[in-house]
Amino acid sequence: NWTFAGSQRGADRAAIMLTMITTCRLNDVDPKAWLADVLARIADLPSSRLHELLPWEWKLLRQTDKPASQQAA
Repeated sequence: NWTFAGSQRGADRAAIMLTMITTCRLNDVDPKAWLADVLARIADLPSSRLHELLPWEWKLLRQTDKPASQQAA
């Protein structure tokens, strides 16, 4: 029920964010860390690399950036 979203546009935006948060959780990604990183990087990222910000891609890139000792933990 989107009665308290303020408008249809607000409801649409809330639905998008909730979908992204749920997608993060389904992919074992911390939604808060993902969103903070995406917001920090999206403006400078070329459109050809935007796929890197999808939660499952983001997780893979983060795992490959970690040293082997941290991946085992």
